[in-house]
Amino acid sequence: MSESIDGNVLDYYERGGESDRLTRSAHGRLEFERTRAILSSLLGRRPQRILDVGGGMGVHARWLAEDGHDVTVIDPVPSHVAAAARLPGVTAVLGDARRLEAPLGSADAVLLFGPLYHLMSHQDRVTAIREAARVTRPGGLIAAATISRYAAWLDAARRASFGDDTEDAVLRLVAQTGVIDPHRFGSPNFTTAYTHLPGEADAEFTHAGLAAPATVAVEGGAWLVGDLGAILDDPVARERMMAGLRAMEREPTLLGVSSHLLTYARR
Repeated sequence: MSESIDGNVLDYYERGGESDRLTRSAHGRLEFERTRAILSSLLGRRPQRILDVGGGMGVHARWLAEDGHDVTVIDPVPSHVAAAARLPGVTAVLGDARRLEAPLGSADAVLLFGPLYHLMSHQDRVTAIREAARVTRPGGLIAAATISRYAAWLDAARRASFGDDTEDAVLRLVAQTGVIDPHRFGSPNFTTAYTHLPGEADAEFTHAGLAAPATVAVEGGAWLVGDLGAILDDPVARERMMAGLRAMEREPTLLGVSSHLLTYARR
């Protein structure tokens, strides 16, 4: 099903764009650890049948399987599927988030931790969420990750990178339109993507027929800390930071500061 994915996006991921993103930097480690903590809390302890749609090389499928869940990765990138299929206890197949081949109500939980990044139209994103809801049992969990609209600008602020007129114009355009265009950035560091305003994914969940969606901040403002790696390596400082992030994760006035957001609902 690789023909269903934008060519620029496919090329980025086939070149290994996601292979170690969540382990090679402190920011990636924070995103991974917070996503794992939030999702573990939502899933509870009972083993569940989970579809990890757009699950890449299985970075979350690995620990979910280790925790006793029955995990299937569904991804449009052939190299991702091949890598995920090698993980113990994980099944992986090619597929498109907008056209899942799973039966009605067959999953306890469906994760969309990637598709909403690269589905550029509102209708395609709603279709993916609706498909996730279709294959989830009544009462089951649908959870989706999104990139914050202001993440690119805040990252530039973190790096004190405001000296380039072209970059400044691109950052303003992303903030206005939500669209990250790698050709405008002139950098291979990421690919074509859509970034969400706080509350936008909630509206898409509602449009897809899901009631009472909620959004939490993944990294909050902690990803802007200069010596984040040292904090993560210090058990006491790490737990204090994580406790603060848990306490503030639902504060609506702070959602836009987080690099990533996680929106969820029950079918």
